[in-house]
Amino acid sequence: MSDTLGLFLCQKNETGGLFMTENNLSTKYNPQEVEAGRYQKWLDQDLFKPNGDQTAKPYSIVIPPPNVTGKLHLGHAWDTTLQDMIIRQKRMQGFDTLWLPGMDHAGIATQAKVEEKLREQGISRYDLGREKFVDQVWEWKEEYAGHIREQWSKLGLSLDYSRERFTLDEGLSEAVRKVFVTLYEKGLIYRGEYIINWDPQARTALSDIEVIHKDIEGAFYHMSYLLADGTGQVEIATTRPETMLGDTAIAVHPEDDRYRELIGKKVILPLVNKEIPIIADEYVDREFGTGVVKITPAHDPNDFEVGNRHNLPRINVMNEDATMNDLAGKYAGMDRFAARKQIVADLKEQGRLVRIEKMNHNVGHSERTGVVVEPRLSTQWFVKMQPLAKQAMDNQETEDAVEFFPPRFNQTFMRWMENVHDWVISRQLWWGHRIPAWYHNETGEVYVGMTEPSDPENWHQDNDVLDTWFSSALWPFSTMGWPDTDSADFKRYFPTNTLVTGYDIIFFWVSRMIFQSLEFTDRRPFKNVLMHGLIRDEQGRKMSKSLGNGIDPMEVIEKYGADALRWFLSNGSAPGQDVRFSYEKMDAAWNFINKIWNASRFVLMNCEGMTAAELQINGEKSVADRWILARLNETVAKVTDLFDRFEFGEAGRQLYNFIWDDFCDWYIEMSKETLYGENEAAKQTNKAVLVYVLDQSLRLLHPIMPFVTEEIWSKLPYEGTSLVVASYPVVEASFEDEKAIVGMGVLKELIRSVRNIRAEVNTPLSKPITLLIQTNDSAIEAFLQQNTNYIERFCNPEELVIAPDLQAPELAMSAVLTGATIYLPLAGLINIEEEISRLEKELAKWQQEVKRVQGKLANERFVANAPADVVEQERAKEADYLAKETAVKERIAQLKTI
Repeated sequence: MSDTLGLFLCQKNETGGLFMTENNLSTKYNPQEVEAGRYQKWLDQDLFKPNGDQTAKPYSIVIPPPNVTGKLHLGHAWDTTLQDMIIRQKRMQGFDTLWLPGMDHAGIATQAKVEEKLREQGISRYDLGREKFVDQVWEWKEEYAGHIREQWSKLGLSLDYSRERFTLDEGLSEAVRKVFVTLYEKGLIYRGEYIINWDPQARTALSDIEVIHKDIEGAFYHMSYLLADGTGQVEIATTRPETMLGDTAIAVHPEDDRYRELIGKKVILPLVNKEIPIIADEYVDREFGTGVVKITPAHDPNDFEVGNRHNLPRINVMNEDATMNDLAGKYAGMDRFAARKQIVADLKEQGRLVRIEKMNHNVGHSERTGVVVEPRLSTQWFVKMQPLAKQAMDNQETEDAVEFFPPRFNQTFMRWMENVHDWVISRQLWWGHRIPAWYHNETGEVYVGMTEPSDPENWHQDNDVLDTWFSSALWPFSTMGWPDTDSADFKRYFPTNTLVTGYDIIFFWVSRMIFQSLEFTDRRPFKNVLMHGLIRDEQGRKMSKSLGNGIDPMEVIEKYGADALRWFLSNGSAPGQDVRFSYEKMDAAWNFINKIWNASRFVLMNCEGMTAAELQINGEKSVADRWILARLNETVAKVTDLFDRFEFGEAGRQLYNFIWDDFCDWYIEMSKETLYGENEAAKQTNKAVLVYVLDQSLRLLHPIMPFVTEEIWSKLPYEGTSLVVASYPVVEASFEDEKAIVGMGVLKELIRSVRNIRAEVNTPLSKPITLLIQTNDSAIEAFLQQNTNYIERFCNPEELVIAPDLQAPELAMSAVLTGATIYLPLAGLINIEEEISRLEKELAKWQQEVKRVQGKLANERFVANAPADVVEQERAKEADYLAKETAVKERIAQLKTI
């Protein structure tokens, strides 16, 4: 007997080990009543903190920090529910668990929200100045951090708030400075002038992965540039004619015979009327368009590289807000798109516009503000990615590799690392980690350090801040106290065990955490990464403000309760797959909890007044008792294994089948045979099994639906503080009982078949019938003979015959079971043709099952790789299905002779 079972049977609560009265559970499940105040009780008892047992194995998770830009959405609820399920189970299994909460300052997104708020008041950040503006953002952060904590509590997340961190905490800021300075000193951070993605609304640089590409309607504008010597012209096409004002050359392929004689000549740039050279460069695609391209080094990343190779000047013709600057001549001050229209009109007026070719093309948009991104020449700070990426890829070949669930995301990670570009990390914002670089006021010398220069009056600090993901990349170890490697939390809980996050941020965040952790701690940041999908609406569409199909998780909780939402989220899909939200699924989740509630009321009512000592499972058990305990064992083993593999949907299916079908629909109903009988010893055992199975079921369910399980469990005669820290179920060797599993399987099959046949011929259960059972397996025959009480209760036969050699009646309904065939002679109610038709459908079902299982067994990979017991189960199924197929065929043949 395990410690779990022994503790359960021996401990008492404040009422002396007596059950509370069943009235302590209301007649109907009300989630608002059940959940009210429960979370605060858990916090007051400090149940979510590590247990302090240094002999226990540590298990840690850091929460993906939500942005302090607003309230949490359904995706956050899914993400955090999965984490909570993992940490709650590990806590119950005796691990020293830490689930560390925190939030992200979200530079661009949060600053944009506060600036929007200020615009509504008629002011801008420039009116306030940097210091006062940042104060405004801190006020925003405090308000929305409160909203997020409230939502965490509504969801029941078992977070250790004593360790809550924020990406702008002083400790985390020190880590950011340490990383920046170290990478700079290693030559892995540098400052340079490059073409970057520019958000003209937020007025900041963007990394490649902060750009969302969308297909929009545009055009190719074909223009002619006159040769300066007056000998002709060349045709050029562009999608961005406003940038032509910054052209410093046109280019052809060096081996393009059409233009070979033009190389080295000059053309006159339309509208600007200045001469620019014709150069030769292999970058030009001879097969695309006219084979001649304009080169604008300050406004296109490819042109920038061409310009470097040919020492071309870089002329930036736009301001930070994408209006045209003084170098744009008469177009200065115009918005870029207004300038485009005017330039096209002017080209047409001058006869330089050849034609406009409508087309759809892929255009980058800012992920944060939604505006069209402008490639722009700018001086920025960059991380040199190649050495860091190689280190991360090499690590995936070692024992310290990060394991992805599903495994296919490892390839996604590796492909991105192989093709990664240098990472632009500076942002032209005021909210964030200010870059720890200073420039000498006179010499322009650059100083990078953990602290400001000793003579600060002679230096000024870089105005830019770091990309939000730069600090988020340090989250798993900066939150644990690094760079203090002697920090107790860092030494005990890092590396963390599992990261749970959506597949949409594998590039933004997951990859960066991996390479930064390897660079600065020599360890992976987490052992496992569970990638989940996206929450979609019933039609499969991504939830968005524009579609108006978003779902507020707090509204769902208000209607159905947190446990129902958590049950839906945990059972939504397999790892890496998207899930569709629907209120029909929420109804099903609520119904399941209500089923558990009603079953618990039945158990409490029938065991009222009993003590824990009276509920020891030490009497003779019925076959139903033995079966439910054996099924509990199977469920514990499967659910534990599935949790370890993050297959929560399948774990939920196992729990649902066991609790709804086996425990509620079968065992509780069978218990009534004993509970309403005269055998007091059998009653005592039956009640003990009822309570034990309920207790273990609540423990299995607790990580998924913590509120309702705690409420019910608190009524059991158990002395423990809370189900939060109760021990998780384990397999009990003494409960293994294959005979009970097989026998009850046949018995259930028999009862279902009789009920189905009764329904087909409209014969109610209250009407007694003759039931003939022809057995072809002696063990099955013995089992049925020993358990006729269940057959009589659930089938109501006036005559019951169980024998291997009985004569099958001609006019009878029949059904084939494992090891037996049943006949119900219902004279006058049977239509032979309809019965043959019904049996032919049954035959088709068994033939399909035979085909399926034989196909599986014919698969050499399955037979070679599957566990031996799984292969044996499939072989047993094959024999069973073949026997049933044969028996149905024989019965059909028999009926056809009548």
